[in-house]
Amino acid sequence: MELFQLPTSTTSSSSSSSSSFFFILLLLLLLLLVLFSLWLRRWSRWWCNCEICQAYVTQSWRDKFVNLSDWYSDLLSRSPTQTIHVHVLGNVITANPGNVRHILKSNFHNYPKGKPFSSILSDFLGHGIFNVDGPSWLFQRKLAASSLLLPSSSSFLTTIVLHELHHRLLPLLLSSSSSAAVVDLQDLFRRFSFDTMCRFSFGLDPRCLLDVSEFAQAFDLASRLSAERAMVVSPLVWKLQRFFNIGKERRMKQAIRLVDAVAHQVITKKRNLLLLLLLRPPHDQNHHHQEEEDLLSRFMRVVENDDVFLRDIIISFLLAGRDTVAAALTSFFWLLAKHRHVESEILAEATRVLGPDDAVVITSYEQVEKLQYLHAAVYESMRLYPPIQFDSKFAQRDDVLPDGTAVRKGDRVTYHPYAMGRMEGIWGRDCLEFKPERWLRRRRRSGSFCPPGNPFEYPVFQAGLRVCLGKEMALVEMKTVAVSLLRRFHFNLTTSESDHHHPRFSPGLTATFSGGLPVLVRQRN
Repeated sequence: MELFQLPTSTTSSSSSSSSSFFFILLLLLLLLLVLFSLWLRRWSRWWCNCEICQAYVTQSWRDKFVNLSDWYSDLLSRSPTQTIHVHVLGNVITANPGNVRHILKSNFHNYPKGKPFSSILSDFLGHGIFNVDGPSWLFQRKLAASSLLLPSSSSFLTTIVLHELHHRLLPLLLSSSSSAAVVDLQDLFRRFSFDTMCRFSFGLDPRCLLDVSEFAQAFDLASRLSAERAMVVSPLVWKLQRFFNIGKERRMKQAIRLVDAVAHQVITKKRNLLLLLLLRPPHDQNHHHQEEEDLLSRFMRVVENDDVFLRDIIISFLLAGRDTVAAALTSFFWLLAKHRHVESEILAEATRVLGPDDAVVITSYEQVEKLQYLHAAVYESMRLYPPIQFDSKFAQRDDVLPDGTAVRKGDRVTYHPYAMGRMEGIWGRDCLEFKPERWLRRRRRSGSFCPPGNPFEYPVFQAGLRVCLGKEMALVEMKTVAVSLLRRFHFNLTTSESDHHHPRFSPGLTATFSGGLPVLVRQRN
């Protein structure tokens, strides 16, 4: 019986295995069909045949425009609602102030940074304030506000800026003017801002203006390669490179490792210093008070032992403070080189306020505040060339913008300060002209500065709940640098004729002139 039943059992077992195999195969096929349908839903937008999408995919917009932002500005200015939809990107782009208010204030919680954005910068910025949403963002914002909005912070930054100016930047430019050498102002501003922000954020002096800093090079590389992640066809490309540790992702990993090592060293050293200060007599602590003014020291009083958190938030502020100020100064000096009458007005105002001696050193915030025409010129420069040309959020739920534009869950929604500065409906027919007078009362050169009535028409510093906390300090730094350099030096552009009329921007997180800003520096008088 056993010999007879064995084949039967085997046949039955084989039949059962065969059934199980086909059942598993069927499940796999069904799973593949589901994944394929989801893929089609996600990527079918690449087959859109509308005029905007075809121009984007074929790059035919380059036939008429130098920069992508200029093409978007043209499209938005011709749109009845100042809003367009680039279907192949799943991106709603707007220059409508009502929409901007809706995104940044009225329906703020529906438009977070979102995972698609945060994943791009996660390796570099971690969970820093500019890369998170919800409770983590709110906690970091309150922590940053408690430090950045203090008068002592503004005073500390002004002290750093003046030291960098008079001991490094001005002597360097004086040497260049004596040798008739061409210098890249954009590069100088980036190095200057990096030194300034490292001292303000970390209490670290990388001395970039004096010598090449390995830390600065690693920071630049990590920043640039992080931004380039956003330009690939699919996130899968850079994620696979990261998984296999090859290509750009390998280089970025090495750069971030160096940044992390320096940050860890600084945090450890700062913690030991603060512990040492606590053990010293009160009268001796006063001598070291200035060392406690940097952001890291302030944050350590609240967050003592979380080195990863401290690293993330400090690196975030370093990136934001360095790149935006450098970008704004670069555009400002480019515009002044093309509009000598504005430069003359700035110098005339400086003579009235500071006196005729161009060697007079700015020593206080009050002196800078009296330079109203300079303030207007800086605002006008950022209207036309904002340091951050656009900003994107990702819709958590379906929505309808105030202009009637439908937004689907998961859509990228972008407001465009660069384009908004070129809207006739906001700034009038002379919107493309560089006119600081538009910011002065009754448009008189001796008038006082008049801030924008509607912040959502000028979201250069964002607006609403995420408005920039470092806005006032950035303005003071820019004006201090500008008036100090202009009173001592004359700058002539050496760029090509096409770049002289219209700058070309490199892709990135902030507006960066492709090829830099080469100038010939001459000492005045």
